[in-house]
Amino acid sequence: MSCQNADIVLMIRPAAFGFNQQTADDNAYQKELPGLSPSQLQQKALQEFDAMVEKLRKANIEVLVIDDNTESIKTDAVFPNNWFCTMPGGSLSVFPMFAPTRRREKRDDILKLLDSLFDVSQFIDWSELEAEGFFLEGTGSMVIDHDNKIIYACLSQRTHPAALEKFAQLHNYKAITFEAVDADGKPIYHTNVMMCIGHDFAVVCDECFADEMEWIAVSQLLRTTGHKIITISRQQVAAFAGNMLQVKNKLGERVLVMSQSAHKSFTPKQTRELEKYSKLVCVEIPTIETVGGGSARCMMAELFLRRKGAVESRGLKKKSPVT
Repeated sequence: MSCQNADIVLMIRPAAFGFNQQTADDNAYQKELPGLSPSQLQQKALQEFDAMVEKLRKANIEVLVIDDNTESIKTDAVFPNNWFCTMPGGSLSVFPMFAPTRRREKRDDILKLLDSLFDVSQFIDWSELEAEGFFLEGTGSMVIDHDNKIIYACLSQRTHPAALEKFAQLHNYKAITFEAVDADGKPIYHTNVMMCIGHDFAVVCDECFADEMEWIAVSQLLRTTGHKIITISRQQVAAFAGNMLQVKNKLGERVLVMSQSAHKSFTPKQTRELEKYSKLVCVEIPTIETVGGGSARCMMAELFLRRKGAVESRGLKKKSPVT
């Protein structure tokens, strides 16, 4: 039985959405909207967020919404998939984040809530790697094929090979790394902007691969593991066509969530291909995409955790990362 698709996603309703200069230094997809005040930006982001949640729920996707708190300014709180992730085995990991401003997003109350609602088999906090400069930003850095236990990752200052290998070894996954660059030759900051893996398909930007041999190796591996490859261009990456997530709804249907920007960038042929594998749900999030530099996939943290039954929570049990 496939374990590729989560059937619950967690989303953080923003309290202080805005432009983050620290992350803009290596995220070429972030742009300021100078005509809007901070309060106007926040209001637009809230409207887009609420409309997205409503649309997901109408598609029978279970969404756990948590409000961002106001204890500190967290402009990127709407992108929770970077600071934590869960795995099909029931583990919950917290990641070493590159930007100091984004480290504020890590919240113990959210971790405790997850532990109270779900069976967490193992809790691993990798934050200590930040002191060494070893960063790994969750399912932004890693695009994961759970069925075949393979992690795909393009290396950047936000995705360090040592941190990646530690995570992969702990979970008995194989890490496949490669170099990916934009049209200006700058490293792609997160793998999930140029690659999406579903149950039996993969959307990948072949143009982003700096080394043709690495692309050949990745594409062969994807085909060997039963994935139909749909290639996209760098222009489509800029429209967030790679930043999608396939989930399973309450009816057991596979649903591919993407932004309207991504959907509009696909050719009719590409859209038909995607529709063979999933129902498509398109959400309108232009402000969040433009100012935040992330899209639909970044806004959803998958919960591969079983709901608790009658067994009460015994508290998170922290496991030290392997050295």
